Amino acid sequence: MTFYDRVKESADYIRKSLPRTPDVAVILGSGLGKIVDAFEEKVVIPYREIPHFPQSTVAGHAGNLVYGTLGSTAVLAFQGRFHYYEGFAMKEVAYPVYVMKLLGIGSMIVTNACGGINQDFQPGDLMIIDDFINSLSVNPLMGENDERFGPRFPDMSEPYSRRLRDKADETARELGIEVKHGVYTLFQGPYYESAAEIRMYQRAGSDAIGMSTVPETIVAAYAGIETLGIACITNMATGLRTGKHSHAEVVAMAEQSSQKLCTLIETMLLHWVGSGC
Repeated sequence: MTFYDRVKESADYIRKSLPRTPDVAVILGSGLGKIVDAFEEKVVIPYREIPHFPQSTVAGHAGNLVYGTLGSTAVLAFQGRFHYYEGFAMKEVAYPVYVMKLLGIGSMIVTNACGGINQDFQPGDLMIIDDFINSLSVNPLMGENDERFGPRFPDMSEPYSRRLRDKADETARELGIEVKHGVYTLFQGPYYESAAEIRMYQRAGSDAIGMSTVPETIVAAYAGIETLGIACITNMATGLRTGKHSHAEVVAMAEQSSQKLCTLIETMLLHWVGSGC
């Protein structure tokens, strides 16, 4: 069975449970799963029930696909994601985005919990992602290409939609929520970066660093899915903080900061269709 056939089987299974094609998909990072609490007409599909779908192994990732509505907007939320450090192939890491493509979803919001490198940041800040750095030597598009997903050589000049970034800024101002902007770097993990590595990425122009988001972004740009990325700064990176890192700290700070992020995303989603967003 080809990769396309596996994705199609996954999409066909999910489609049978959906009242309508979602307007937008949301990928939720560690500790950021509360957005689904506001959904109406909720349908929950555990990842384990979906044919060929990967299974998340990380604490803070529920492992559910949740459909629901916010106002007139139909949303499909991926409550838990997959990471390269878990041993998944890159195509598996970005598998949900391939499924979005075959479901006919044209927009995606991707979130994460990550470390701050920009010294103007502090834990609890929200950062709208303007661009990314892939520090790995692999990406999800390597290997044979299937034109049904996207072109062999996709453009990455605007992986995060300027239109959606402007909309997020406008919504944040209306809500009185301060947001930062910056470049997000993908680090392989699962260990937290060394101080020397952070100095290197700092010199390369990175404002935040984490272990996700970039593979999904690459596939979304390739597949023609308009994308907004928002990072929750949960800790300052190695060498820019006191004390040692822990995943429990990351999840706790993500949950503490999630109210701001949830409010911002919920407000955007409520007006997604009517505003032409």
